[in-house]
Amino acid sequence: MEDTAGSNPQSLGFTEKLKSWLSWSWTYVCFIWFGMVLIMIYVLWSPLKLQETLTSVFLNTLTPKFYVALTGTSSLISGLILIFEWWYFRKYGTSFIEQVSVSHLRPLLGGVENSSTTGLFASVNGEAEPRPSVSECKVWRNPLNLFRGAEYNRYTWVTGKEPLTYYDMNLSAQDHQTFFTGDTPQLRPEDAVMQKAWRERNPQARIRAAYQAIEMNHECAAAYVLLAEEEATTITEAERLFKKALKKLSVYINLLVYIKRRLAMCARKLGRIKEAVKMMRDLMKEFPLLGMLNIHENLLEALLELQAYADVQAVLAKYDDISLPKSATICYTSALLKARAVSDKFSPEAASRRGLSTAEMNAVEAIHRAVEFNPHVPKYLLEMKSLILPPEHILKRGDSEAVAYAFFHLQHWKRAEGALNLLHCTWEGTFRIIPYPLEKGHLFYPYPGCTETADRELLPSFHEVSVYPKKELPFFILFTAGLCSFTAMLAMLTHQFPELMGVFAKAFFSTLFAPLGFFADKMESFMPSSFWHQLTRI
Repeated sequence: MEDTAGSNPQSLGFTEKLKSWLSWSWTYVCFIWFGMVLIMIYVLWSPLKLQETLTSVFLNTLTPKFYVALTGTSSLISGLILIFEWWYFRKYGTSFIEQVSVSHLRPLLGGVENSSTTGLFASVNGEAEPRPSVSECKVWRNPLNLFRGAEYNRYTWVTGKEPLTYYDMNLSAQDHQTFFTGDTPQLRPEDAVMQKAWRERNPQARIRAAYQAIEMNHECAAAYVLLAEEEATTITEAERLFKKALKKLSVYINLLVYIKRRLAMCARKLGRIKEAVKMMRDLMKEFPLLGMLNIHENLLEALLELQAYADVQAVLAKYDDISLPKSATICYTSALLKARAVSDKFSPEAASRRGLSTAEMNAVEAIHRAVEFNPHVPKYLLEMKSLILPPEHILKRGDSEAVAYAFFHLQHWKRAEGALNLLHCTWEGTFRIIPYPLEKGHLFYPYPGCTETADRELLPSFHEVSVYPKKELPFFILFTAGLCSFTAMLAMLTHQFPELMGVFAKAFFSTLFAPLGFFADKMESFMPSSFWHQLTRI
């Protein structure tokens, strides 16, 4: 065992040396090969009369039709490559040729992925922290999600469009299966029916399964929850069904919290805001360990509707902590409170003359902090981009979270006089602070690069997903576009003006080979003629 363990490092060391030598040799093999080709061309230039051969074959023998076919075929092939590259870029956000080069050719040429990211991502305290993993791009339940029957379905009836994606609804089904099932090892018959009901894709099938569960057990609270979510066409009817479910509930804590929260949201939507605030406060006090459900975000929105800004500040002081995960609601509500204190008297012209006061500076810094966390929100708040119904799940720092926040909080920003004007004047300054958001952050981790893919799954296809940072067109798309256009132009010109293009081709090749002829003349003047004679005989 010891001998084997001792020999393994030696074999591994030899393998690593061999790989490093091959990687090193690749760098110089190309240059050596290129030099040998140049020497061979020069040696065979005179004996084989390459210049006369090229001139007679390519410029005199071949007809203009050949060049039209050649350039036309080149244009067609490069056009097909361009179409494929553009489609791949629009779907996956990267170039296919570049991806193949990086993943397959780069290791062969000795390239190494830069796995060390230490030093790029510094925390607020200046200490190096590891780059966030893909888990940061996980999807969260939208704490303010709408009711399917009373709100989402009404949108479908009016527009004929589906506001929810299958991926989003599938996540909701998984949530319901997880939260609404007891911890008992064996499911009750009605619970088994509800497990199947959440998985049904057809809404009518889900409703029928809920009624089936109620027939099996009239005390099945989960079935009434499904009817409140999907069959009720008004908030009042949904509230009635949730209250009925609350009376039928026996032991499931997760279901109890869900029902009470939805009852509080019903009260908020029906205008009983103080009642909704009390219900949310009681729920947070009764179940303090369920902070992952983000009930405080429902509370913040209701308090803003009451314009109870002191209470909003108290909630922020508790939840806007460095150790707790942030959200657009936390960051932008904090910015709104600070902007509200100065926005009614804020003037860009006056601020440029006298400078920003301390309160104005605090407001601008809060806006920059919020924009750094989620850069998609300002365009919705400033109505530069149209809003849609928010999804049932959101991606933090993504476009889906921005849609959900702006949908419920735009009215609160409009109510604060001058707040949107201050946001309009200052939000773009964030991007000057962080010129490379994917590599380094200012107050938060670097912006994750996985948000676009997840947002496209969460948001409906008719919505134009906001992408940050804007992706530049890959080099190979520009290259193939230029090559396609250039060859197409050559084909057209050769077809229309064959004689003129023949003269142009001769002049082009003469100019192209002029440096090579000059180099050959210089070599002949330096080298003895007998040397080249013996070399050509070989």
